[in-house]
Amino acid sequence: MEFVSTLEAFWEQVETVFTTGFLGQPIGRGVMALAILVVAFLLRGLVAKAIAATIGKMAGRTKTDFDDQVVFALKKPLTLLPIAAGVFFAAQALGASGEVDVFIANLTRSIVILAIFWGMFRVIGPLLDLLKGLKSVMGDTFLDWMKRIIKAIVFFVGGAAILDVWGVPVLPFLASLSLLSVAVALGAQDLFKNLIAGMTIIGERRLAKGDWIFVDNVVEGFVEDVSFRSTTVRRFDKAPVYVPNAKLADNPLTNFSRMTHRRIYWQIGLEYRTTSEQLTTIRKAIEDYITSNDDFAPAAEVSTLVHIDEFSDSAVTIMVYCFTKTITWGEWLAIKEQLAFFVKKTVEAEGASFAFPSRSLYFEKLPDGFGPEAFKPPHDDDDEESEEGGDTQADDVEEEIPDKHVSRSTKASRRSGAKHGKGPHPHGRGVEGEGGDVGGDEGE
Repeated sequence: MEFVSTLEAFWEQVETVFTTGFLGQPIGRGVMALAILVVAFLLRGLVAKAIAATIGKMAGRTKTDFDDQVVFALKKPLTLLPIAAGVFFAAQALGASGEVDVFIANLTRSIVILAIFWGMFRVIGPLLDLLKGLKSVMGDTFLDWMKRIIKAIVFFVGGAAILDVWGVPVLPFLASLSLLSVAVALGAQDLFKNLIAGMTIIGERRLAKGDWIFVDNVVEGFVEDVSFRSTTVRRFDKAPVYVPNAKLADNPLTNFSRMTHRRIYWQIGLEYRTTSEQLTTIRKAIEDYITSNDDFAPAAEVSTLVHIDEFSDSAVTIMVYCFTKTITWGEWLAIKEQLAFFVKKTVEAEGASFAFPSRSLYFEKLPDGFGPEAFKPPHDDDDEESEEGGDTQADDVEEEIPDKHVSRSTKASRRSGAKHGKGPHPHGRGVEGEGGDVGGDEGE
């Protein structure tokens, strides 16, 4: 009997678990509620696609792309609606009451609010794309800033709505943030300075995404993004540079992407022996090539100059000053290359040559003892005499004390009969009767 009573007591415990084992509700209801949540989670994508397809059919009848973009933007937020419905029906199946029922109700409302504001957040882009007139006036950068500001507002309002659902007071929270913002503002002056500088850049339309800019001693490259604090510039070596907006606002900024034409400026140096007729022919050929080529901008739009410019140290200079129609760097390089080939071909065809830096030195008078030594070929008689009197000459050389600034080569020149004259020579060489190479040759 005791064993049977023990089994009955155990079975009562099992029945108690099944009746009140899940949040005070029968466990069967809990299993059903959990199944509803799993099904809602698995079907969220199919339900969202079905709703989007229904709306998409209506949007496909219109000629604009705006409604199609809106439908695409709402696809992800629509996936939250089946989850919210699953939470609601799971609560109904569970029969929750009291605090559990309040919690599930707040959770359902929070999911619905999140879906609504998420959809608004994603629709902001297509809505601003409709403002084509404003885009042409203010530029893409201004619209990007507007998009970010509006998204921040939507995010803030949606967060406040969800907090209100859970009973969190928003106004006192905002008041505390306002007091905190004063303290933050005192330590974030640079942040606000860059923010105002960014607004100035956008208002003046100094740059836009994709522009090639140059700021002296700061950066040169292509603009990738203009944010609230800094601007991202991609250098030519593909390294990103994050420049504070104040740097771009306070320093002179060159925007190469807004050039109307691209310049070619050359100084072509020809040798001084080039005749006037050759210079005229070469100059005229270059000018005709530029004016007749469609790659170059006409002289009516820009300055086009080809002239003999100056007499430089080593050359007669022809100045070539013209502009190409394209501003693309690669195309500009190709046009300039063809012009270089034509100039070289024209100069060579006229029998002229390009000059290179050179310098000539003229000696008015050589110091005594530094004149060039005359060359005297050796003879057999000299060799015999040198062998017989070698010891005596060696003794004389050892006993002789050289004069100041007189080299051994000078004494050898004197023994060979070379004479050193006075007076300058334009080429730094000796003339007849003055020694040197010429005098030495004649003396022989």
